[in-house]
Amino acid sequence: MRAEMLTSILSELNGTSADIEASGVISTDGLMMAAVLPQNLDEDRVGAMSAAMLSLGDRTAQELARGALEQVLIKGDKGYVLMTYAGKEAVLTVMAKPNAKLGLIFLDVKRAAESIAGLI
Repeated sequence: MRAEMLTSILSELNGTSADIEASGVISTDGLMMAAVLPQNLDEDRVGAMSAAMLSLGDRTAQELARGALEQVLIKGDKGYVLMTYAGKEAVLTVMAKPNAKLGLIFLDVKRAAESIAGLI
């Protein structure tokens, strides 16, 4: 039941912008809780990479005195990966196109993360 509700939130998030290509909710230990991913992406790999990057981001923010980590943004020539906490136990990972309007995506991702945090 919870997985269905999480998938519903992700589907709604993906539908808010044509620039969002994929999204997933991952536990902080790297296990995929729900995902709306294209066929060519492996859920386990996305989960593991998200957990690793968030852990590194946490440590970096602490070591460099930047306060509590809010999000990690990766930009590649084929698009963006945005990771943000959705409560203390989960991470919301979103993949977006290279020409995406990041301001709108940040807003939509923040709302989705708040909804996910309320479920978990």
